[in-house]
Amino acid sequence: MKVNNIETRSVWYDVSSDDLIAIDQTLLPFQFQTIELKTVEDIIAAIKSMQIRGAPAIGIAASYAVYFAVKQCGGNVEYFNELLLHLISSRPTAVNLRAGALYVANSLKEMQNQSDSERIALLKANEFAEMEIRNCELIGINGVEIIKNIYKKNQRPINILTHCNAGWLACGDWGTATAPIYLAHRTSIPLHIWVDETRPLNQGARLTAWEMKNEGIDFTIITDNAGGMLMQDHKVDLVIVGADRIARNGDTANKIGTYLKAVAAFTNQIPFYVAAPFTTIDMDSNDGKSIIIEERNPREVSHIIGLNNKGIMEEVQIIPDNYGIYNPAFDVTPHDLITGIITERGIINTGEIA
Repeated sequence: MKVNNIETRSVWYDVSSDDLIAIDQTLLPFQFQTIELKTVEDIIAAIKSMQIRGAPAIGIAASYAVYFAVKQCGGNVEYFNELLLHLISSRPTAVNLRAGALYVANSLKEMQNQSDSERIALLKANEFAEMEIRNCELIGINGVEIIKNIYKKNQRPINILTHCNAGWLACGDWGTATAPIYLAHRTSIPLHIWVDETRPLNQGARLTAWEMKNEGIDFTIITDNAGGMLMQDHKVDLVIVGADRIARNGDTANKIGTYLKAVAAFTNQIPFYVAAPFTTIDMDSNDGKSIIIEERNPREVSHIIGLNNKGIMEEVQIIPDNYGIYNPAFDVTPHDLITGIITERGIINTGEIA
């Protein structure tokens, strides 16, 4: 996708510096800066701080982290395995992290020759990154047909509601939930996007809206609790969200609040689609009950970051220190509330995964 008319990815390997470069997503939309990551620990820190976020982007970063681990361990297999375990456990819900890491690690049967191991690891990391980005493009190609069909029926601008950020920032390029939107826009289908603010970190208001602005797509930011009312008022034609983990039966873990949107969509008979590559499907999780839900720092709720009147990014406290806070990062949407899952292989019903 483009930033200021320059083709940009959210995370990429720089050949000249041998670094992983990523857009610092915590500074958007007010500041566009990149970070240089040189070690496994750098990448883990960027993932935990959500400078790199979004399941596919995390998977891409993890694949390069394994390449860095090969370099750091110097042939010490025990040390390599320690780094790999530390990486995989850094964010437990997003299955793409593990998928990216193991895609590279499983290609390293032995690490007797350091230069060969590094070469293979980098080759496989590059391969995984390109595969994930191509998969997102294919999700767009498959998903745009849904939007086309709604437009043929209604012959007016299509109102699509999103939750969190499942855009190109979260995926390296194209995005999952946004890929069909971008392709629909580029085929001149008139669109209007309802962008959930998505508390506590406001990934919708900060990131999805920023993406829409750059792409020239009409959008409106709404509070998280406004979606149901908009559906009641027939102002939503379609809901598309991303996913961090999909169980074998189709139950889907995504950003907290997704379940409420699915319930509202189901009640109002509005199509509710999940968009994700097959690497997000965890065949080892039988259903949503087996998905580990990450609980994050209460500070994400008690504090908020914004631009002060001097144009400086500033964090302010909005809740007293002695108030209790519960901050689950995700919730699980049962498969029977999901119309279908848009993947790179086509649109599947949740009952067809297993």
